[in-house]
Amino acid sequence: MKYEFDWVDAFTDQTFGGNGCAVVHGGADLPDDICTAYVRETSLVECTFTGPSAVADFKVKYYLASREIPFAGHPTIATVAALRHRGLIGEGSLKLETGAGLVEVEVTGDQIAMTQIAPEFGPKVPADVVARVGGISADDIIGDPQVVSTGLPFCITVLKNRATLDTLRLNMAALDAYNRLLGQADNDMMEPFWVTLGGATDVGDTYARLLLAPPSPPEDPFTGSATGAMAAYLWANGLIDVPQFTAEQGHGMGRPGRAEVEVLGPREAITGVRVAGQGRVVMSGDVFMPDATGTEGAR
Repeated sequence: MKYEFDWVDAFTDQTFGGNGCAVVHGGADLPDDICTAYVRETSLVECTFTGPSAVADFKVKYYLASREIPFAGHPTIATVAALRHRGLIGEGSLKLETGAGLVEVEVTGDQIAMTQIAPEFGPKVPADVVARVGGISADDIIGDPQVVSTGLPFCITVLKNRATLDTLRLNMAALDAYNRLLGQADNDMMEPFWVTLGGATDVGDTYARLLLAPPSPPEDPFTGSATGAMAAYLWANGLIDVPQFTAEQGHGMGRPGRAEVEVLGPREAITGVRVAGQGRVVMSGDVFMPDATGTEGAR
């Protein structure tokens, strides 16, 4: 069972920047346990598996090390970059079938833009509960943290300054208490997405971090799905003056990432969020998956 793959750094214009994702072409029919084992083998946060679709140009399945998720941002950019690298698509528009619905993508030169779905604004979470997850004070938080999804939910938490963002450390006991409050058993959903107004560089308007629990790596270099949710939150709450801005993440990890973001629609009736970035193919090759009996395929 040999599959071709591309390892792509997304939301960056340079190799070894942004966030990596391995794209397994034609692997959408693989069972969940094989897909999650593959993610663990790569030590990446997420990987994608593509296949044919009856309703879109391609079907894309997204996996963490623990399970399948309906959508993810940087893997979408990575997948499209990999499809283009293989000559399967060119410039122009295409649709991806995902667990969160159809995702519209536009390819223009090196830029890949995805339009995430209209936001769903979920529960607000007490600032003190969220603050303990990151080992900070509730006084460091602006406004009310809130769970927001444009395909995948995150608790958007705006901090007063960059210094506080840099000091964040994941407190697993506090994360467990946070999850109990939200009525969920998993530590890999609705994590706080920490953001400050002001970039890591002069060109950025926001800078963010996402701390992760095992079996994922401890931090995500760039989170495209959370960036969309964050943009909707900032625009809806009047925390940004214009709906277009540059989002940055990953600089503290030595993996700088950047996205150009546009919130679509008025503050009170957002219709979607456009998140655009580049992808760089780092390596390509073949992966040999176990067959249905668990034995390795022929080499």
